[in-house]
Amino acid sequence: MTQLGLPEDIQACLFDLDGVVTRTAVVHAAAWKETFDAFLRERDGEDFRPFDAGADYDEYVDGRPRADGVRTFLASRGIELPEGSPDDPPDAATVNGIGNRKNALVLEKIRTEGVEAYDGTLRYIEAVRAHGLHTAIVSSSANTRDVLRSIKAEHLFEVRIDGVVAAERKLPGKPHPDTFLAAARDLGVEPSRAAVFEDALAGMDAGRSGHFGYVVGVDRTGQTDALYRHGADRVVQDLAELGGQA
Repeated sequence: MTQLGLPEDIQACLFDLDGVVTRTAVVHAAAWKETFDAFLRERDGEDFRPFDAGADYDEYVDGRPRADGVRTFLASRGIELPEGSPDDPPDAATVNGIGNRKNALVLEKIRTEGVEAYDGTLRYIEAVRAHGLHTAIVSSSANTRDVLRSIKAEHLFEVRIDGVVAAERKLPGKPHPDTFLAAARDLGVEPSRAAVFEDALAGMDAGRSGHFGYVVGVDRTGQTDALYRHGADRVVQDLAELGGQA
């Protein structure tokens, strides 16, 4: 292993955004809960079963593209809605409408509460770059560029594959490996020479199915065992644990 805590042949590091670089996973979980609870309350009445911002978030929506998260969670409750269109209003009872309601809540929370980065991650990325490795940000969020700019970290990544790019290229999101594979391809690196850094179970699945050289799970919420079960080679609570000096 290198000073960065990675296999010797790794040439690139592919980082998820929410929960790995920024402390926004909790914001997303809260927005999903508010969105789904409002929908379920309206549908089932006051005795509805609430969305669990821990278990339901981890299992059905974390790391997935927004519409996929809506479909997957609702399917777990035996609910099927029409797709609608991407410009559906937030109050529309469609997959896109619910997704847009959640996104509006996230943007409002980010505007009012701000975005905070994980210092250990930023130091680690600086170390990765200092050692000559390539870097990419890989996120299902359509707001990735704005978030990176808000924490002054856009310059740390040579390649950005986010919700906007994935839609343009028609790439399926996590747990499919396509967005990570696209990042490796844009960097000119074979997947077997790239490391994936993820906090979501869907991201672990993507790393495993994409046959990447190393998959690091970042445990912010006490799900170490689940991250290993879904394909992590190593799990850390902070990337500073991997070592590395810029």
